[in-house]
Amino acid sequence: MAQPKDVAAVKERYKEELLAKPNVVGIGTGYRETRGKVTDELCLMALVRRKIPRSALTPKSMVPSRVEGVRTDVIQVGRLRAQASRTGRWRPAPGGVSLGHYRVTAGTFGVVVRDRASGERLILSNNHVLANSNQAQPGDAILQPGAVDGGRREQDTIARLARFIPIRFKREPATCRTAQAFTDLVNLLARLLGSRHRLQAYRSDPGASNWVDAAVARPVEEGVVLDEILDIGVVGGTAPATLGMGVRKSGRSTGFTTGTVRVLDAILEVGYDGRLARFEGQIVTTPMSSPGDSGSLLVAGNGLLAVGLLFAGSEEATIFNPIQRVLDALEVVL
Repeated sequence: MAQPKDVAAVKERYKEELLAKPNVVGIGTGYRETRGKVTDELCLMALVRRKIPRSALTPKSMVPSRVEGVRTDVIQVGRLRAQASRTGRWRPAPGGVSLGHYRVTAGTFGVVVRDRASGERLILSNNHVLANSNQAQPGDAILQPGAVDGGRREQDTIARLARFIPIRFKREPATCRTAQAFTDLVNLLARLLGSRHRLQAYRSDPGASNWVDAAVARPVEEGVVLDEILDIGVVGGTAPATLGMGVRKSGRSTGFTTGTVRVLDAILEVGYDGRLARFEGQIVTTPMSSPGDSGSLLVAGNGLLAVGLLFAGSEEATIFNPIQRVLDALEVVL
């Protein structure tokens, strides 16, 4: 079994050769892992951006299993960079950082998805983050960072709104001109008569229900966004939520957090600045978010599989749309 001085000596002699390999970003000394378990065998550790099957590597790009008799191992560490604030300006931008329609404060860049028909890359987040809760138009500017974090349309427009799933509200301010005119007339009469009471018109749709709060935006340039999510990596598929499932997310406000699925197929009423919307079929986890985390992707705790899209929460719980519902509604794929 190799001793620390043996590993150190081999590392020093072969560092330039190993660091020249295209996927290797670092080398060091560590304990070798076998079938997911850490052993007590010291080895020369190669840190790679992403683990790639040996069958997909050329002999020149492959890390040898031994170097001068010292065993090697490979661990995935992703793309390494200085840890800028999640509320700062990122170019290229990964998932998990500040983002929003130019008229909202800020939410979270969830993940890059692809249009099912064209294959173009799109940014996934919430309707209320990218489309200002139904009040935006396709082509509107999407800022990174969001406006509350200093984003400005002149220099920080990273994408344009592509499409969104409208949110159906149970109760919201009236848009009917007749109703508003009648309310204005009654309030004028009340004021003339000295009454302190006023009427307020609102639209009521008790049967309105939703499955997702979701939207996508089209990057202004191909290279301004990354497929990876900060502190998580590149998500490569989906998984249904199960009770007791360990999960994680990466968001603008609380960063990387973990939690547990507590409730499935939930029916909930969610407030949107004075408006109320009902959602069905939702995932409820332990608390793992704060305002500004909306749009974060929920990822399985034991693999790079998407589970849900964060859109609401409180100090006691966080609420997610099931991811497959989101992808189907927007006609996109991971």
